[in-house]
Amino acid sequence: MRQSTGWLLIAVLCASFVLLLTRVGAEVNDVETLSEAFDQNIELEELFLSSNSYILDSEGRLISEVYRDTNRIYKSYDQIPQLFIDSFVATEDRRFYEHDGYDTAGIARAFVANAQSSELEQGGSTITQQLVRNIYLSHDQTYQRKLSEILYSREVEKRYTKDDILELYLNSIFFGHQAYGIEAASQYYFSKSSADLSLAQVAFLTAIPNNPSFFDPIDHQERTEDRKGWVLKKMLDEEKITEEEYEEALEESIELAVQERTDMFPDYVTYIRDEFRDLVAEEEGFSNLIAKATTSEEKDTLNEELDAKVQSLLDEGIAIHTALKPLLQKKAVQSISQRIPDETIQGSLTVIDNETNQLVALTGGKGYEKFNFNRGYQDFRQPGSSIKPLLAFAPYVEETGVGPSAKIDGKNKCYPNGPEDWCPKNYDNKEIGMVTLNQALASSYNTAAVALINKTGLETSYSYLDKFNFEKVGDIDKQNFASVLGGFRTGVSPLELTRAYTTFAHDGVYSPAHGITEVKDGAGNVLYSWDQPETQVWSKATNDKMRQMLAAVVTNGTGRSINVSAPYVGGKTGTTSNYNEIWFAGLTDQYTSAILIGRDQTSGGPKSIEGFSRSNPHQQIFNDIMN
Repeated sequence: MRQSTGWLLIAVLCASFVLLLTRVGAEVNDVETLSEAFDQNIELEELFLSSNSYILDSEGRLISEVYRDTNRIYKSYDQIPQLFIDSFVATEDRRFYEHDGYDTAGIARAFVANAQSSELEQGGSTITQQLVRNIYLSHDQTYQRKLSEILYSREVEKRYTKDDILELYLNSIFFGHQAYGIEAASQYYFSKSSADLSLAQVAFLTAIPNNPSFFDPIDHQERTEDRKGWVLKKMLDEEKITEEEYEEALEESIELAVQERTDMFPDYVTYIRDEFRDLVAEEEGFSNLIAKATTSEEKDTLNEELDAKVQSLLDEGIAIHTALKPLLQKKAVQSISQRIPDETIQGSLTVIDNETNQLVALTGGKGYEKFNFNRGYQDFRQPGSSIKPLLAFAPYVEETGVGPSAKIDGKNKCYPNGPEDWCPKNYDNKEIGMVTLNQALASSYNTAAVALINKTGLETSYSYLDKFNFEKVGDIDKQNFASVLGGFRTGVSPLELTRAYTTFAHDGVYSPAHGITEVKDGAGNVLYSWDQPETQVWSKATNDKMRQMLAAVVTNGTGRSINVSAPYVGGKTGTTSNYNEIWFAGLTDQYTSAILIGRDQTSGGPKSIEGFSRSNPHQQIFNDIMN
């Protein structure tokens, strides 16, 4: 009696639901303005699914996948394997090519089948309904949501082809573990492309979206295996596979090869993410607008718009090609860690390839974690004597035309510097007289450097330094003789100093090096690339003389710990007051690099590393990366 009553109730409910769908269909056909209402309120013409973006090294190898909560590798319809199309149509919507968005008979059939089974064997929603539910609607089991789902589906079917709908559907379904779409699922569970999967593997993946938690292959592979058999049977029933294929796939053992998210080289990738924002700002005009903004509110609004633009590009699935040289990057990170064993002391460096003028390595500090404060380009410190070649020696040589053997009076002298005179001293208070430029730079005599800038003039000397666009060198520094010894109010970053020193590798021409070489969309079209403006800072003749003097620093000056096997090696050391920081900026024929070592700045002020600096770790790091 109970069974008969149940069947009667099922029949009544089915009939009622069919009648409801018939009435809905009639209303849809009668309301002539429905499409117009959708046009005004719903962007059906702009169905969009995010896709992973990628950061690639100099050889085009993947170093970082970029996505938030949705791991999706979008595939166009012609890239989708037929097996996936067949498996999902057979299991989810076998009348897909016949209905107009919803399937009245299919809903009734699913209702009866599920009533007869202890499990949820069939779903009542078409592929189109599932698609609109995933993109537009919630998954709430309510009458209002179901009605909206049907109406949306009708409109989607009017505006898109069946192939378009399948493409969107197979890229939107959720396979668990942040994987959306067949390609991301294939890469995650099997570490290979969907095009390379066997029939058994396709059926295995097809089993998951029905209930990603219940059929999770990581925790419940046996359940997924059971449903794989169900999927294969459906494909056989629909004549998508042969009996022989069915039997072989049923017997095939599934072995997972889970592929974790690719995310290497956090120091460099963090920088690239920031550089990408700068590149978009430059190319899209945000930089100009922000510079001209007169209020903080206006700047905040523009920055929010810029961030939204950057995120939209990353969601579209772009490829950011970079100049990274992985082996050099690994060596740089390793050297910083090994040469600075003291846990309280930090170090960073950047390396630019002189031939390509591209940033090929950058470290953010020992034990660096992605998106943290990156000392390679965000740490601005007083540069000490490493600024002398750029601010004192090269401008003086350019203005006077003299060479390395020319002499300057390096005796102790006081200079007007605000309300009180400033009287610079040399290291260990050593007093000198007349000295050649070559010896003055090699021995890093402070009194000689100040004498040079005094002769050239602060304004003239800074007219050369301004061409490097040091971000935090301001007007107050340009009025201060102490700046020639690196006594800036804030300072420079390792990346800025490395960029400036590349001028010595390029005959006196400066062009700011970047890490990004080009940005491409999913079709391989170039969206962005940096312009490469060149500025002649000083003449080739001056540059040749400076290279001689920088080489002398290494052979018989403060850089004598440099031991690099290369046709040319030159550079300059830098030490700030009380040994709070030590620098080495230098170059070979192939690379230019700047290395900064010091304790992180705290509220208690900078702290000395004098004892540690005696082993010249900055020069040893330069040796490591250049050799």
